[in-house]
Amino acid sequence: ANCGEPPGRTPGHRRFGEHVRALRLRLADGNIVEVDDTHESELFRATLGGMGLTGHVLEVEFAMERIASPWIWQESERVADFDTALERLEVAGRSWPYTVLWNDLMIDEPHLGRGLLMKGRWATPDEAPPQPPRWRAAPTLPIALPSWALQPWMLAVGNRLNYWQHGARVRSGIEHPGTCFYPLDVLRQWNGLYGRRGFTQYQAVLPGPHLHPSHRRLLRTLRQRRGEVFLCVIKDCGPAGKGLLSYPRPGVSYAFDLPIGPNTQSVVDALNEVVVEEGGRIYLAKDALTRPEHYRAMEGERLQAFAAVRDKWDPQRRLKSALSVRLLGDVA
Repeated sequence: ANCGEPPGRTPGHRRFGEHVRALRLRLADGNIVEVDDTHESELFRATLGGMGLTGHVLEVEFAMERIASPWIWQESERVADFDTALERLEVAGRSWPYTVLWNDLMIDEPHLGRGLLMKGRWATPDEAPPQPPRWRAAPTLPIALPSWALQPWMLAVGNRLNYWQHGARVRSGIEHPGTCFYPLDVLRQWNGLYGRRGFTQYQAVLPGPHLHPSHRRLLRTLRQRRGEVFLCVIKDCGPAGKGLLSYPRPGVSYAFDLPIGPNTQSVVDALNEVVVEEGGRIYLAKDALTRPEHYRAMEGERLQAFAAVRDKWDPQRRLKSALSVRLLGDVA
């Protein structure tokens, strides 16, 4: 088992944007400015989580935290179903800085959502081995597989094996931080497993308590639309970020790997309708299929504030992207 990537965080640990002290930007008109919380603060906050739409980031000044050792102490345990998983995640988040759930959504009730809860923290000097950890070279997938090669039944079998192989007891021990934070990197170019059709990752956060009915509603919608989730990762989402469009907010964050198929757009549409009605939001950095009306409904005043910053610093919209054309109405 591993801690998963990216890890959830307890309220005492901040996202990277909260560590950023200042930025040096090249603006749309070519001018270079330095911004922080006291100088051009609106531009500074718009750039944090702003998807590169406010300027080219040339330099970043950020604060670092001292760690006790270069190793991770982690514990993992099995969770029998979806409700138990969310309950245990909430409890773990009170005392562990890094928490994440791997869940099986390819199994029916009463075991839907069973999986593994991983918890991690930096090891203390007396726990850590004397030598610094070594990064193990990972093999590379040599070719992209045919699109039909990876079938749902294969993932279903793999999920069952992963769950039962862990065993009923709690596992604990020292791990390399790369193994903990970037478990998929044990195989480079692993996305080739999906073939030429590829996949999209849908990530959204739902606010409120961990056992709020909205969480069950999201899963119910997914299954009603026959969305095949090849990988599901669930995390705590802590305090809201200071960026105008920052993703975090208190609640539970879901990341679903969906292989591209004829119904993928309709699955994303249905999930977004739930997110809108429950007051959640999507993670822009992973979005590929959200419709502009859904995004506007999620963001409301935050999106208006972001647009006002762009109007001031880039009224001609010289800085744009495929995402801003799709979601924000920029002209291609």
